[in-house]
Amino acid sequence: MNHPHGFRIFLMAVCAASVSGAAWAKLPPPSPEAAAKAAEAAAKTAWSGKVDNYKLCLAQDRVAAHYRKTTPAAKPAAAPSAACADPGPFAYTPPAAKPLESAGAHSPPGTASSPPNTPTVQTPAANTAASAAKP
Repeated sequence: MNHPHGFRIFLMAVCAASVSGAAWAKLPPPSPEAAAKAAEAAAKTAWSGKVDNYKLCLAQDRVAAHYRKTTPAAKPAAAPSAACADPGPFAYTPPAAKPLESAGAHSPPGTASSPPNTPTVQTPAANTAASAAKP
């Protein structure tokens, strides 16, 4: 007995497996221009949040002042609240790009004071400290 739908199910499973493998592939890192644009967008988003908080603070101050003015039994503010901080206009200064050598890409981790295969020599002060520590 031949199952006509068996082949279709098998074919769909193979297609689904191939597509899911492509979805798990690692994307290449963004270009420096794209990274700079993303950093600027993040800075603008942070500034926009500060502006929103400033406007909210001003609105809350207006509501509180109106309430105190129109309600005779209103208690005065317990403590003077901090003044709303104006974030000012948006200004983004991109970080200065480091040259490749100053970033440590090709430089050794430190300056060698002696070849790596020479034994280290202890100073006399280190020897006396080590012998004094022994009982």
